[in-house]
Parts: sequence; C-alpha cells; structure tokens
Amino acid sequence: MSAPPSTIANDALTYDQAGVKYDQVDPIKLLAQQSAKATAAHVAARGFNEIVASRGESAYVLDIGHSYLASIVECLGTKVLVADAVYRDTGKSFYAAIAQDTIAMAVNDLITVGATPLVVQAYWAAGGSDWFNDRKRAEDLIAGWKAACDVCGVSWGGGETPALAGVVESDTIDLGASCVGLVQPKSRLSLGDNLAPGNAIVLLASSGIHANGVSLARKLAERLPNGYQTDIGNKQTFGEALLAPTTLYVPVTEALAKAGVAVNYTVNITGHGWRKLLRHTSEFTYRIKEIPSVPAVLSFIQHEAKLDNAEAYGTLNMGAGFALFVDAKDAEKTAHIAHQCGIEAWVAGAVETGAKQVIIEPIGVTYSADDLKLR
Repeated sequence: MSAPPSTIANDALTYDQAGVKYDQVDPIKLLAQQSAKATAAHVAARGFNEIVASRGESAYVLDIGHSYLASIVECLGTKVLVADAVYRDTGKSFYAAIAQDTIAMAVNDLITVGATPLVVQAYWAAGGSDWFNDRKRAEDLIAGWKAACDVCGVSWGGGETPALAGVVESDTIDLGASCVGLVQPKSRLSLGDNLAPGNAIVLLASSGIHANGVSLARKLAERLPNGYQTDIGNKQTFGEALLAPTTLYVPVTEALAKAGVAVNYTVNITGHGWRKLLRHTSEFTYRIKEIPSVPAVLSFIQHEAKLDNAEAYGTLNMGAGFALFVDAKDAEKTAHIAHQCGIEAWVAGAVETGAKQVIIEPIGVTYSADDLKLR
C-alpha cells in the first residue's frame, strides 16, 4: 500500500507509528468473524435467518420476514481526547460535536446495507462519577446527541452510563453507540449483489477528519510547537479543525430511496481510508478519475506528518466520507440528490472488469486486494 521506502521521509509520521497497526488488529477481526459464524444457528433455531453476505460488512442483517433487521455497534475512539485537550486549553466545549461523531460512527455504518436507522442507544463510560459534575460538558453531550438523532430521524432509546475508574482514565469518557434499523422494502438491501462493471462511483464529501486517523493527528499535535492551538493556515486552530463533527449521511440515503434510486453498494470511508473501496468480495477494478478537494485539516496533517499520497489516502478520508455505487444512468441524479441534502458529491469514477484494485488516477496511487483484508 505505501510508497517505496526511498520516497518516504525519514521523519514521516505514519498511522502505524501512531500506535494503530492494522496488520495486528485485522487478523483478530477475521478470527472473531470465523467464530461468530457458528452462532448463526441460534438465530435459525428461533425461526429467523441471517443474511450470510452481511458478515464482514459494516452492519449485520437478519431476515425477519416482512423486512430485514440491521444492527451495529460503534465507538468514537480517541477523538474525545482532542475535545478534552481543547476544553482544557480554551474552556470551549466540543461535546455536542463529538456526540454527533459517535452517532455518525453507528448510523453511517448501518445505512451501508440499505437500512433506515430507527433506534440509537448510548454508551457513555466515564472515568469516574465526577465527570458528570461538569454540567456544561455533560449538557453539551446530551444536546448534541439529541440533535444528531433528530437529523437522522431516530429514537434515542436509552443507554448506559457506567463510572469505570481504573478502566477509563479519570476526567474523560469513552463514547459508543449502537443502532438498529430496518431494510424495508427488502429490495433496498445493499450488499453488492448488483455491483457490476459499468457502475458509477459517487463520492460524498467529508467535513474533515471525521473520527478516523485521530490517533495520528494526536501524535502530530505532540510535535507541533503550539499543539492543538497551532494555526493550520486558515485562521483555524488544529484542535478546532479536528473537532468538526462527522457528516451524517442518513438524509442522502433516505432521499435516494424516496427518489427510487437503487444503490448497488455503499462504503463508509472510515478506517483504512480509500482502501475501503475494496471492501466487497468481488474481483473488480475501481477506477477513480476525479477526487474531491482535500479539507484544510487533512492537508495540514499530510504536510506536517510528511505522508506520501499512498499513506494519506490509505489512512484518512481525504475529503470523501462515503461512497455510493449506482447504475451509470443514476450517477448524476445521485450527486444532485446529495447536493439537495446539503452534501457535496462527485461522480468520481467507475467499476471495471479486471484485478481487484483501486486506481486513483489523479494522484497516481493504486491499492491492491492485499491492502485490505477484512473478511
């Protein structure tokens, strides 16, 4: 995936060096998937059937008769530590923003299978009960959580707020969310069965780093003389730019369904960056001819961390947070509907016959099947 060693600066800061090593984590994910498969018999014993093709996708799907039931659990990760640091430095709370991030991690995964999100549950594990004494921070978290639910049209069903001193660091909180939804009608199921050469690839804009690659950004902040208060060149500090909330893509997928646009496959571009375009098991080439402009904060990270394009696009979203694979005849309509929802979109490329790879022509980067092993 990475460029040859001779092209990488000696002082470059990679995601691996930041402590996130996919070559160690991904094999355990695969092992877990193998063990999980055997448990499907329990569902069958209750009169339901799993959709086998959903295993290894971003959400798990069950056939419950009149519709499909989809579910997912996700966490925010270390972006909360950026919010904590900026709060300490400035007194400005970004907890409403990271509440949206947390919900986005769950709902943006759920919608990849064609589901309409229905219910979100919260998991807020604090390092101690004292965390909740800061009313400003806690109330911002609640307000942001509720606002994100309203955007997505989901019910906030409840949650868990444990105080885990000794497990979670003091004066911080671990945020997670689970979400369930329905694929209804069943024809909305989007697991790549209709993915085919000639399909268009429509990319939807990201708002910034979202919640992926933050460990790299945090490591970079340690190198900067002014840390999170460093101006990234647009009169915005590094910390505030990192804390732009993740885009919620639910309005787009719901609008596409309402307009009768069939989505053949979708990818939430989070961990593994643009390598995620290789997620489906099919042997296709994904050729990208147009790429979005890169958000200032991601350009700053790439420059300051001295990342080549292969490392940057294989780690960060680089301006594209979501990908839709649709029939070519629906490509422009898909982009137009996204624009109507307030999200910039591009007909960026197409699916072709050929070896399993992503070719990003404008930057001369290619990822092969060996660069993504999630299933």
